[in-house]
Amino acid sequence: MSDSNVQTAPAGFQRVLEKLADVVIYIAVAALLGLVLVQGWQVFARYVINDSPSWTEPVTLLLLSTTMSMGAAAGVYTNRHFGFFLLAEQLHPLVKRVIDALVPLIVATIGGFLARWGWVLWLDGLHIKTAGANLPQSVNYLPLSIGGALMAVFALNRLLLSLRAGAGKTANAEGDR
Repeated sequence: MSDSNVQTAPAGFQRVLEKLADVVIYIAVAALLGLVLVQGWQVFARYVINDSPSWTEPVTLLLLSTTMSMGAAAGVYTNRHFGFFLLAEQLHPLVKRVIDALVPLIVATIGGFLARWGWVLWLDGLHIKTAGANLPQSVNYLPLSIGGALMAVFALNRLLLSLRAGAGKTANAEGDR
């Protein structure tokens, strides 16, 4: 995998993003634990007391959406998402710098689309109640939208760090001449 350490750009901004990423991970972990508890209760209620609650399915979908979206955003921050890191190491340094700048730009674009359209879908279903729970039918799109926005922010930070690293390497190479 790639180096997951974040280089220091403006120290204050990086600390804020680091704290935000920590909160995102805590939310994903809490949602995953909630998912285990809700599903555990569903199984117990269905097979032991023979009274299956109707609220567990919509709550499970919300917790699953939250875990997935926050986990994806945290993966973008730590640079532990899917990638062809071994291939990138074999490329010419100039091509590698271009790819290092292009990948976060693509991830930020995808995150932006997820944020925008997740928000549109969230707003579109607010007036419709979910069967079995007193939640809006579109509640699962809210974590998708927030996760997409976080992916975009974290990817743009990666792009900024990549550009700064490339500028530093260029300045060092020119100084060696």
